[in-house]
Amino acid sequence: MNDLAPLLTPQGRALLDEVRGTDPADELAVATRLRREHPAELVSAALGQARLRQRAAAKFGAEDAGRMFFTPDGVEQSTRASVAAYRAERLRALGVTSVADLCCGIGGDAIALARAGIRVLAVDRDPVTAGAARANAEALGLADLVEVREADVTEVDTASYDAVFVDPARRGGRGRIFDPEAYSPPLSWAVRAALRAPHAALKVAPGIPHEAVPAEAEAEWISDGGDVKEAVLWFGTAPGAVRATLLPGPRTLLGRGLPDPRVRPVGRYLYEPDGAVIRAHLVAEVAEQLGGGLVDATIAYVTADAPQPTPYASGYEITDRLPFNVKKLRALLREREVGVLTVKKRGSAVEPEELRRKALPKSHGPNAVTVFLTRVAGAPTMLLGHRF
Repeated sequence: MNDLAPLLTPQGRALLDEVRGTDPADELAVATRLRREHPAELVSAALGQARLRQRAAAKFGAEDAGRMFFTPDGVEQSTRASVAAYRAERLRALGVTSVADLCCGIGGDAIALARAGIRVLAVDRDPVTAGAARANAEALGLADLVEVREADVTEVDTASYDAVFVDPARRGGRGRIFDPEAYSPPLSWAVRAALRAPHAALKVAPGIPHEAVPAEAEAEWISDGGDVKEAVLWFGTAPGAVRATLLPGPRTLLGRGLPDPRVRPVGRYLYEPDGAVIRAHLVAEVAEQLGGGLVDATIAYVTADAPQPTPYASGYEITDRLPFNVKKLRALLREREVGVLTVKKRGSAVEPEELRRKALPKSHGPNAVTVFLTRVAGAPTMLLGHRF
């Protein structure tokens, strides 16, 4: 039974419009009032959907999220709209006109594909989730391009489609699943499905080990606004290629198989590579661009002697280098009249919030500084600086 069904009736839709934007603090009063005229279960469902729409706005935008239908897992696991749109555009550029979207969830990727002009078969075995995907295609005016099918993806014939997209479930009863063979369906099954299609894209966790990437695949790590969102294994593109893509943009850095960067003394400038660059093991490519090296063989901070803006790393001018010592840091911050302290760490066990609490003077000054907790040549070190 699709428990979204009551919300899809005229009464349910009218109630959804009425509770749109309800402040959580006002829910009890709103529910009490509405239950005088509507069934209690319908009121609860409408308020629950309103909460989900508010949460989904960060991924889908307020306009789309305000018209869509969600499940709690669907909000949590669906792809951010900007990332889905980027993937859809890559498929469109490959000449793809039809895609079998397997494990479609609430339809976020199917929506992006349809908006790129691609015909979609969206498949999910959960009836409520498939119902949400169908309702979302209709709500956004894309029903003519999106066919939703409630089925086991392993039993779906995809031979007539230009491409396959698979987004396996990566969460279980105990939280996130890190073993690709424990995905549902397993990565090995998804790879076999991909190899049968002219083109394919498999969405996987960004922490996937590089050794788990099939030789036939191109591996791409994607970040959005500096946050790593996913990795994608592409088939029918460039086997063995590795890339990091940063959104908005997109800006793409291609791997060239460079050796690990050299370790060198800390220079005047420090660069923090984007998370997608680090996940893709492309720090060497960034270091070469910057004419720099690593502060430590095991730490992905690049140091250089000249400022050189790059989309693939955030740059900082370093003003101080200290051995790790909270008292010395506190004294320096007091002397510099620092009131805003940003703490970043890589290779340090110290918690940023703990250091901020201990080191930031109680009498806050007008200045700001960033402190990097890291290792330099194996020694715990604090590097102080600011963005340029």
